[in-house]
Amino acid sequence: MIWLAAYIGSIVAINYAFSLFPHLDLVWSCWVGLVFILRDMVQVRFGHWALAAMLAGTVVSYLLADPFVATASVAAFALSETIDWVVFTVTKRPLRDRLWLSAALSVPADTALFFGMLDIWEPGVWAASFASKLLGVSVVWLLMRARDGRVPVAA
Repeated sequence: MIWLAAYIGSIVAINYAFSLFPHLDLVWSCWVGLVFILRDMVQVRFGHWALAAMLAGTVVSYLLADPFVATASVAAFALSETIDWVVFTVTKRPLRDRLWLSAALSVPADTALFFGMLDIWEPGVWAASFASKLLGVSVVWLLMRARDGRVPVAA
């Protein structure tokens, strides 16, 4: 349940923060990497109910954040969530591989749609958003791989 609460809370918090302080878009772009990891954990634990969690976060975002930011967020999340759902439904790879593959496909789409809708074309912001999302999921992938015993953990 903690993953679910953290995911919904993060959606609301990042949309609210972006609405209040849009000039800190680089900071918020890095924070979004955490939201993607949380989304994947919710997907793993709750399956298709991850869509309901995204909807709940979106509704609360509309109430608290700038509706324009919330609209861009839901459009980008809907696209990336669809890609995530397809990867998790179609592929039969181990979980860690599905997490990484999902991020590799959905992160560029999410980033382009969100910042494009907000008319933010700064390469540094795009790069930070993209890198933070992929870095986060790569760390999770490495930890899961080590846990599965395929990579020795340093003593």
